[in-house]
Amino acid sequence: MPDDIDAANGAAKGAAGGSAGGEAQRRSELGAFLRLRRERTTPEDAGISRGTRRRTPGLRREEVAQLSGIGVAWYTWLEQGRRINPSVQVLDAIARTLRLDRTERDHLYRLADIPSVPLDVSAGQPQPPEHQTILDALIPLPATIVTARYDVLAFNDAYGALDPGLALLPAADRNVLWHLFTAEEHMQPLVEWEREVSFMVAQLRAESGRRLGDPHWTGFIRKFSEANGRFAEIWARHEVASSVTRRKSFWTVDGDEISVIATGLAMASAPDTKMWIYTPDDAPSQRLLGELVGRYQELGPAELLRQGSRTGRDGRRPAH
Repeated sequence: MPDDIDAANGAAKGAAGGSAGGEAQRRSELGAFLRLRRERTTPEDAGISRGTRRRTPGLRREEVAQLSGIGVAWYTWLEQGRRINPSVQVLDAIARTLRLDRTERDHLYRLADIPSVPLDVSAGQPQPPEHQTILDALIPLPATIVTARYDVLAFNDAYGALDPGLALLPAADRNVLWHLFTAEEHMQPLVEWEREVSFMVAQLRAESGRRLGDPHWTGFIRKFSEANGRFAEIWARHEVASSVTRRKSFWTVDGDEISVIATGLAMASAPDTKMWIYTPDDAPSQRLLGELVGRYQELGPAELLRQGSRTGRDGRRPAH
């Protein structure tokens, strides 16, 4: 038994030493990265005069600090790899000063041990045209591109046919979770609403755990919780889930059920986003979906909803 205890203590010390060594290496890498990017950035790039007595190949430390709105000593410590904890706002300011591109900014955040980079893509912002081309080529399969926060960036007509209520929202307001928690009952597209939204909130909780301190996420969660008590209740459970392929069912505008398999594919060209593709799970669902897509393309989302026996003005669901 003593030998086992000694071995365990030795392993713990080794792990602690390894962790400390990894921390020191990370801070050293951060300092080297900042210094090299500072030396690469010319005064002209930063909009300041070069002067006649400049020896530094790029910007001086005090110039980076001034342009970023932080103290010179603090920035110097950061470059020297000292143990300090920069905030998201400070790193953003430094990234702008050093003219870092998205990949460099992501790397800066990782070296600074920040869980995530605030997303600069959101619903309503123009997406690369090739994304829509891919989505449209998948018809009659419903497909959409969403962020980890469920902001809808793009979708095809087949997805719009499954959820025409979402398609009618202004682009900047298209968030799947918000839509599911706020749509009227007869407009809800999910058959098993409670199961599906609980799973989605659990995924959101897992994603937010990777982004602690990110003001874009904390602000979103706070606003959502204050606006919707049901979301706040589910969020308070602290359940987490990973993104997995799963079966789910949708109500059509006429009250029929379409069963699909939802598959999420990560997009290398757009970090923190996924393309979700919905494949009919059986022959009746495939037939219903094909008919629904045709009606959507002919009528548009508003008229499709108006004519639907489930989603029309009376909101009555037909008996089965």
